[in-house]
Amino acid sequence: MDKEFKIDKELNIKGEVCPYTFVKTKLALETLSAGEILKIIVDHLPATENVPRSLKGEGNEVLDVSPINDTDWQIITKKTK
Repeated sequence: MDKEFKIDKELNIKGEVCPYTFVKTKLALETLSAGEILKIIVDHLPATENVPRSLKGEGNEVLDVSPINDTDWQIITKKTK
């Protein structure tokens, strides 16, 4: 079930809670060009729903949301604009 993506940047925001998880994600996306892929690592379970919803709401593509281990999740997104 391990999906492979060409990750352009990784953002580890373990320890952060909503809404800071999306604020930091949005700041990281601003450093990328359209078409680049960002991997976000979170350990705050609500962020696995809130961050992808916010990313989609801003027009970005969410490629994957999946557990890494018992406590951490990855959210893979592609910047679209």
